[in-house]
Amino acid sequence: MCGIVGYVGQRPSELVVVEGLRRMEYRGYDSAGIAVVADGVLATRKKAGKLANLEQVVDQDPLPPSTIGIGHTRWATHGAPNDVNAHPHLGSTGRVAMVHNGIIENFDDLRARLEADGHQLHSQTDTEVVAHLLELQVVSGVDLTTAMQRVCSRLEGAFTLVAIEAEDPTRVVAARRNSPLVVGLGEGENFLGSDVAAFIEHTREALELDQDQVVTITADDVSVTGFDGTPTQGRQYHVDWDLSAAEKDGHDWFMRKEIFEQPRAVADSLLGRRTREGALHLDEMRLSDQELRDVDKIIIIAAGTSFYAGMVAKYAIEHWCRIPVEVELSSEFRYRDPILDYSTLVVAISQSGETADTLQAIRHARTQRSKVLAICNTNGSTIPRESDAVIYTHAGPEIGVASTKGFLTQLVACYLLALYLAQVKGTRFGDEIAEVVSQLEEMPAHIETVLSRAEQVYELAREHVDTRAVLFLGRHAGYPVALEGALKLKELAYIHAEGFAAGELKHGPIALIEQDLPVWCVVPPRGRDQLHGKMLSGIQEVRARGARTICLAEDGDESIASYADVLVRLPQVPVLLQPLVAVVPLQLFACELATAMGHDVDQPRNLAKSVTVE
Repeated sequence: MCGIVGYVGQRPSELVVVEGLRRMEYRGYDSAGIAVVADGVLATRKKAGKLANLEQVVDQDPLPPSTIGIGHTRWATHGAPNDVNAHPHLGSTGRVAMVHNGIIENFDDLRARLEADGHQLHSQTDTEVVAHLLELQVVSGVDLTTAMQRVCSRLEGAFTLVAIEAEDPTRVVAARRNSPLVVGLGEGENFLGSDVAAFIEHTREALELDQDQVVTITADDVSVTGFDGTPTQGRQYHVDWDLSAAEKDGHDWFMRKEIFEQPRAVADSLLGRRTREGALHLDEMRLSDQELRDVDKIIIIAAGTSFYAGMVAKYAIEHWCRIPVEVELSSEFRYRDPILDYSTLVVAISQSGETADTLQAIRHARTQRSKVLAICNTNGSTIPRESDAVIYTHAGPEIGVASTKGFLTQLVACYLLALYLAQVKGTRFGDEIAEVVSQLEEMPAHIETVLSRAEQVYELAREHVDTRAVLFLGRHAGYPVALEGALKLKELAYIHAEGFAAGELKHGPIALIEQDLPVWCVVPPRGRDQLHGKMLSGIQEVRARGARTICLAEDGDESIASYADVLVRLPQVPVLLQPLVAVVPLQLFACELATAMGHDVDQPRNLAKSVTVE
């Protein structure tokens, strides 16, 4: 998730901007850059890699003195993480500089029109397109604020845009639609940032913006309008957190912050996935329709939480596409001499794109002539580079070791892959695919609903501080959810936790049931085969033996009430999509229980974020 800083005032802008970028390094990034206005000219410096690389460039080639500037740390989406694609980006004459967070969905059309008019664009980014459009407006004679209003009315997607203009050293102009931006209010100076960490060292007075608003800051004033130019106002508030808390958006842990970022992460992962005609479109697929039609078997390889996302993918792909799917632990895959050929598609799921086991597995698959598709959150990492195709998730960086929004966005990517295969192979009609995509687009609101009920789960967690074992039960797509819930509890609370398919209870696991043992039960939505009734039978069996049943069930399901000691409600969603909402209470439970037990939630013992050795 990109970090943005804007400043105008009396201080040296270079120092303010670089300090702000450093305070937002926790967000994760792959390049950094800065632009300032001095003597009617824009001066920019940018560099791939960490902020230290940018500072080295500035030391070698100093920026001119200035009191106005913008800065950026980039988490690559459009284009590889390199010097050229790093922000800021300039217009064609170098009069406007821009930084950007988000995705411009219609940038292809806009870029084509610019190139047809003779514009030469140097990067692969959607941001440079907007910089050119903004500069065209400024050159036509309007001020930067009006130019931003006009350009934003042409843009589709989610974005924060921040710009400066060489011939106006008094103002920084920004726009917001479904992407973070906050204003810092100072005395004789004002600030912009992706969050308050960018400026909290200088001021704790902030202005919150609504959607589709343009803000103009000068040293002495802040004005806000809608995209249509109508004057409006933001909401002023006082920040009472310290810097560490501000980086965490007021949460005690990065993991908790990331849990609450999941609605946005899911929405971002769905952006730009449909063409104007409504067909599903996946960037960087790089496999032709015919190559996909030739696929007669899919093997999903992954590790840890990603493995459970792969298990959900198996249900979705087989149901929508009628292609057999195997799900393999990447650490075991190549050692069992798997049967692979040109008609096998290997899907590698890795958040970091550097997981050693998964990387070796895809290399083995390619020697057997299989096609490889990566699902990954890190643009430019090794696994996507060595794959034939990639679906990038847009979770943004995860600081907490235990994956939360990474898991949900992997699920989204898996659903999109399944639907895309169904579209290519013709196993589902277009309206059926469109209906499921529409259901996916409703999921951020459903996840928000679950998060709004978090306090019930927190209270439940605090009641179980002395618990030494917890079981999780699920059926169908709820089975991987049970496994993921157990993994989260092991990672964070360091207690015994196991997930089981509910139908396996009488084949051994029921021997573990004892008086008051907490058992989380993921109840399938009603109306799908006999899943719901079968799950109720399993719950009844453990409850009869003294277990304390904690049931996750959809709103309106009254049949579950007599089986549940504790009932946690979920929004009504289709059974295949239920993991997107059902896993959230389990994440909250693990996070709060570990907190109550006094553990470091963000850095559990013995664990690392990315496993880069076999």
